[in-house]
Amino acid sequence: MKAVPIQKKYKVIKEMSKKRFSICLLCKIAEVSRSGYYKWRNREDSPSHKQCEDRRMKQKIRECYQKFRGIYGYRRVQTWLKVVYGLHVNHKRIQRLMKELKLKAIIRKKRPYYRKKEAFVLSSNHLNREFKASQPNQKWVTDITYLIFNGQSLYLSAIKDLYNNEIVAYKISSRNDLKLVMDTLEIAKKRRNLEGVLIHSDQGIQYTSRAYHRFLKANGMKVSMSRKGNCWDNACIESFFSHFKSECFYLYKFQTANEVKNAVHQYINFYNHERFQRKLNNLSPYQYRTQAA
Repeated sequence: MKAVPIQKKYKVIKEMSKKRFSICLLCKIAEVSRSGYYKWRNREDSPSHKQCEDRRMKQKIRECYQKFRGIYGYRRVQTWLKVVYGLHVNHKRIQRLMKELKLKAIIRKKRPYYRKKEAFVLSSNHLNREFKASQPNQKWVTDITYLIFNGQSLYLSAIKDLYNNEIVAYKISSRNDLKLVMDTLEIAKKRRNLEGVLIHSDQGIQYTSRAYHRFLKANGMKVSMSRKGNCWDNACIESFFSHFKSECFYLYKFQTANEVKNAVHQYINFYNHERFQRKLNNLSPYQYRTQAA
């Protein structure tokens, strides 16, 4: 049987003593010393300066946790406190306070891997897990994820720039087909110069089609593909989908396709413009790109 924490015993004794039960008897039943109980009471009634600071810090931590619906862990809470309140707090202290508040960041669910159909047009893995880019529009990764809700499903196609993790283009469709991928590329073409961009994907049937490769060649893009059965070769875009689902999609019960589409639009705007990342010196993807420019 798990032992009852002594702090909890003290709290019970305090509550029971209000009903005129003898503290001496309560301490004996709880198997704690009276001196220990009164020392605890003195600390509770006259908190130290550090305890008062911790209480104020807990209020701010709870504010951050509620504002972002629990998607921030202690390290991002640390950055938020610095950005919003100008507070420089050790991450270990924030971790301790969140543990005391029983606040835990939402854990992302791993996406299952499904085998694909045989490829039609293949390419080598030129990206080769070199996920860092020295400038924008140098290396892109792309993929499709499914969104199941209320007995329905939608498919989200996205392209991510490895320079600053920005979502360059995305498209939502009720069908997981070649048109979804081509529409996403057309959106990217309107926003960026495609000449010389290395775009990496898995060996999904849309990415191995002749039409897909013709488009890339016509626009001067370089093609790269993950090795067969190796999902880690495209881990960066998978990471984005995982963040989106755990920080947004899984938090709500959607009834209609429009609700899902609105959630996707709002989250990607938040991800690109507001969601700071440690790898980007605690800047958002947009801030990182504009600052470099």
